[in-house]
Amino acid sequence: MAKFDLNDDGFVVIVGSGAGGGTLGNELAQKGIKVVVLEAGARNEIQDFVNDEWNSFTRLAWKDMRTTSGSWQVARDFPNLPAWIVKSVGGSTVHWAGASLRFEEHEFKIKTAYGDIAGANLLDWPITLAEMEPWYAKAEFKMGTTRTNGIPGLPGNNNFKVMEAGARKLGYKQVHTGRMSINSQPRDGRGSCQQIGFCFQGCKSGAKWSTLYTEIPKGEATGNLEVRPNSIAVRIEHDAAGKVNGVVYIDGEGKTQKQKARVVAVAGNSLESPRLLLNSHSSMFPDGLANSSGQVGRNYMRHMTGSVYAVFEKPVHMYRGTTMAGIIMDEARHDPKRGFAGGYEMETLSLGLPFMVAFLNPGAWGRSFTTAIDGYANMAGMWLVGEDLPQETNRVTLDPVVKDTNGMPVASVHYDDHANDAAMRNHAYRQGAAVYEAVGAIRTFPTPPYPSTHNLGTNRMSEKPRDGVVNKYGQTHDIKNLFVSDGSQFTTSAACNPTLTIVTLAIRQADHIAGAMQKGEI
Repeated sequence: MAKFDLNDDGFVVIVGSGAGGGTLGNELAQKGIKVVVLEAGARNEIQDFVNDEWNSFTRLAWKDMRTTSGSWQVARDFPNLPAWIVKSVGGSTVHWAGASLRFEEHEFKIKTAYGDIAGANLLDWPITLAEMEPWYAKAEFKMGTTRTNGIPGLPGNNNFKVMEAGARKLGYKQVHTGRMSINSQPRDGRGSCQQIGFCFQGCKSGAKWSTLYTEIPKGEATGNLEVRPNSIAVRIEHDAAGKVNGVVYIDGEGKTQKQKARVVAVAGNSLESPRLLLNSHSSMFPDGLANSSGQVGRNYMRHMTGSVYAVFEKPVHMYRGTTMAGIIMDEARHDPKRGFAGGYEMETLSLGLPFMVAFLNPGAWGRSFTTAIDGYANMAGMWLVGEDLPQETNRVTLDPVVKDTNGMPVASVHYDDHANDAAMRNHAYRQGAAVYEAVGAIRTFPTPPYPSTHNLGTNRMSEKPRDGVVNKYGQTHDIKNLFVSDGSQFTTSAACNPTLTIVTLAIRQADHIAGAMQKGEI
């Protein structure tokens, strides 16, 4: 594997190795561009994954201190764990379930489609679905997304069969095992899904697409990509002209290092990316890098989420088989007659018994709760994923008191549900329960949101510099050789899982960066 010089300033330095950073790194390496990827976590390979929820969480999750505020339930139930993301090479592509859905046309243009909504900071993306379609196609081919490119869908497990039967009884039409970036047949040197379950704990068979064992090894094989695990970025530095010229990080031995750079791309998730930009303030950029608009950290979105579980008379064993290979898409449309803007998906979900105890009703006790757990083998479950409207006051800032082990201010996450989110969640709870009641559920359980796995916004794309942080290529408005390459660049959240769009934007961004470097623009 390549080992590059800290003082060589010809590299693209990427902070983060997940869906955005890992994909961007490989794409640039394939084009002959030298890349260093700084990853805060360790390198855990497939053989290191364990099908044990708490053990896996301890090994993989980003457990560093964060603080929270606002009225959202996550802040009450999990005040120092607002997000459930991965701190390991591959980022949250190790943890994700594989659901890979495209945005709908209106979801790129919600300001135009929805009009003004009180309390929401709506903005259209500076790109359209038509512009994105060829890039989506490239991402789907790269990731082996089922139901695209002639790839068959995954088989349905019992959890899906229960949900499908209820959905059909309610008249839902768009019901199937999803577009999943999990091999339904051998592909790209990896085998097909073995229906092991435990998808959130890291795929033991390697059937699920992850930058850990797809993009990153391919990039390393070119000799143009070096991944440095256990390297915690603390500050991006710049020259007298305001161009970024390197990233300061703490290495695995606790030593402070600086990797010089020609281009820097930030891909540390929607909490850590704005934190890094804000912590990189200087006399030239007193409010943080790329923050002349004051929008860094603002417009945090986490999707409207919740779950519905149901207990039946007979066993379901929802934990067997692919976790999220099942979806009802009919409610994803924009139909304000339902009492809210935007829409939501219903996706199969199962948690193992340890996580079920923690998440079904945090802090609950007594007969109602314990009898629910007693019915675990007979449970079916679904996750609700809906569009979350951006609000300028939902934001990531630097905590004024709490610091990490390196003495840097931690991310403080403030979030309040918009009335639109609450109306959508209540509708989704009712419909989810109705799906299960249609096929004989004895009890249903609307379950509050977990720590956020879909963290979006905080460095959003905008046509005008005053409205956001980056342009249509993820290039910061203020600094030409500084890019954002993760979900924090999202202008809207849409009603679908974000990974496919993050990968799509990274492929597109790689072309732009390579072209700009060749022309000497950056």
